[in-house]
Amino acid sequence: MADHGTPEYATAAGNDYSEHEGTYHLFTKLTFVSTLSLINFMVSFAIGGANGHWGLFTLGTLASIAGAAVGLASTDGKPKLQFGLLIVLTLALIITS
Repeated sequence: MADHGTPEYATAAGNDYSEHEGTYHLFTKLTFVSTLSLINFMVSFAIGGANGHWGLFTLGTLASIAGAAVGLASTDGKPKLQFGLLIVLTLALIITS
């Protein structure tokens, strides 16, 4: 058997816990914004495909892309614009049905 000796855990100077938190915050923001963007796109696609309102589909898709850009650029990571867009698109789907 090999002699392993004592393990050396931390040889780097300093603590990078703030970097870990920043990376986690970015990951959760990307996941949240992309999920909302995909939901917005799917509701827009339902409006266009099921009801034949392709103009609303185009507007919804462009608004979803713009909402994703604003959500990713936000500092707090809460894309409020996408929540509003999802509500408007859902109401448009209900009204056009």
